Amino acid sequence: MTQPNELPQRTNVAMTPDVEVGVYADFVGVWHQPGCFVLDFSSWIRPPQLGRSDDGQQVVDLSARVVSRVRIPPSQVFELMKALETQLSAWERETGSRPPPQD
Repeated sequence: MTQPNELPQRTNVAMTPDVEVGVYADFVGVWHQPGCFVLDFSSWIRPPQLGRSDDGQQVVDLSARVVSRVRIPPSQVFELMKALETQLSAWERETGSRPPPQD
C-alpha cells in the first residue's frame, strides 16, 4: 500500500481579487535575515530631483515607496531563481530581445 508521504503532491493556490491584479514595481531590493530572504518591491514616487549630500556634493535624489514586501524561506530562493531563469529564457525567445542593461 502506498504511504501518504510517497504520493505525488499537488498545490492549489487561491488568490483574492485585490491581490490578483498585482502591483507594479520599478525595482526590487533583496536582503536576508537568518531565517528568510526579503524582497522589497518598490516604485518611483516622483521624478528625480537635484539635491545635496551631507558633505555638500550635488546628487540626484530618487524617491521610491515599497509597494510589496515578500519574505521567503532560504529553501525557496533556489526555486525562485530557477523559475526566473525559465521565464526570462521564454520571454527572450518570444520577444526576440534581451532586457536593457542596468547601470
